[in-house]
Amino acid sequence: MSAGKTSSRERSRSGRKRAIATGAVAAAVALGVSAGSASASTPGETISVTAQANGFHGLSGGSVLEYWTTGSDGSALPASGAVLIPPGPAPAGGWPIMALDHGTTGLGAGCGSQADPLPWMSPDYRQNEDHLMQHFVSRGFAVVAPDYVGLGRFVTGPHPFLELNSEATATIDLVRAARATYPQLSRTWAAVGGSQGGQAALGTAYRQQTLAPDLDYRGTIALDPASDTEKVLSVAGPGFDLPGATGFAAMIFAGIRATHPEANIDSYLSPTGRDVVDSIATLCDDAIRARVAGLKVGDLLSRPLSDDNIRTVLNDYLAVPTNGYHTPILLLVNATDMVVPSPLHAAIAAELIAGGADVQTITGAGTHTQINPQMWTAIDGFLTQLLEKPVTPE
Repeated sequence: MSAGKTSSRERSRSGRKRAIATGAVAAAVALGVSAGSASASTPGETISVTAQANGFHGLSGGSVLEYWTTGSDGSALPASGAVLIPPGPAPAGGWPIMALDHGTTGLGAGCGSQADPLPWMSPDYRQNEDHLMQHFVSRGFAVVAPDYVGLGRFVTGPHPFLELNSEATATIDLVRAARATYPQLSRTWAAVGGSQGGQAALGTAYRQQTLAPDLDYRGTIALDPASDTEKVLSVAGPGFDLPGATGFAAMIFAGIRATHPEANIDSYLSPTGRDVVDSIATLCDDAIRARVAGLKVGDLLSRPLSDDNIRTVLNDYLAVPTNGYHTPILLLVNATDMVVPSPLHAAIAAELIAGGADVQTITGAGTHTQINPQMWTAIDGFLTQLLEKPVTPE
């Protein structure tokens, strides 16, 4: 399929996204607000809850929760996510919560994969995150999984890909909305994620200290997290090549264009780069990868990303804080990862330790976000550690 043509699968997904968006906006209007005037509502408030059939993420009793969160500019935006609660009566204090942040799925509405699992995803990708959800539910955690801003059931503009702050607020606000909706959930919670989700989970751990001090945050599991991306991009320019990274770079440029107009990202892009960024704002990951096939990161650029202006924006938008964490971190990394290269894993581990974080690192030799038996053992030990103190009710 050429980049300039639209497949029947893409047309079907586009129609589905329009239907999703229409239904979501109708739900907001029923509450007396609209997606375009979301600033009238409070982040963490529930818009609607829809029970799902058995088999949703391979479990029973799941729901889709639509809620208000905080966008890049600080205004309230509607968002969506999944909630999965263990069967049976809750234990004393309520079910602890595990917030699961997902990996890269694209930029457009309907691409989030949590409220509406995507059919184009490879079985390995979907099963990996579903397996995590199922495992945490089996261990007595309620799971909340945000779609992130722009990726769920509402059309709010392109998802600000790898923007740490809006990933964190989407996660924290879903925890608040789920707790307000389900009284059997406790104040005790943790976060987990792989790839983009690993970066989001670390950002959530950092931001919750100021955004949710009333909740009882216990720790973070980050699997092959995206990290130090701002440092890699700061050396990029015409001719730069990092195999497999062109789609990620294009999504970052689209996010910066949407959230940081003052950066004038178009002035750094080549005509090809501007055309690519124009064309991907509503696409999911599979279509984005098809669109950039054959292009290098440097083909998107007309000049280096090395001046102080853009470096500051890249840092504000992408950088994972490396100090100031007050809860433990389990870092799971694959030394043979070809998506987030191994040197970046080593760098984030060293930076977190140097910053005083309580970090346990388990290294594997699998593909990106693959979890080996040693990692599963570490995950279970970490969960036991998180629950050494009783969970805290309201």
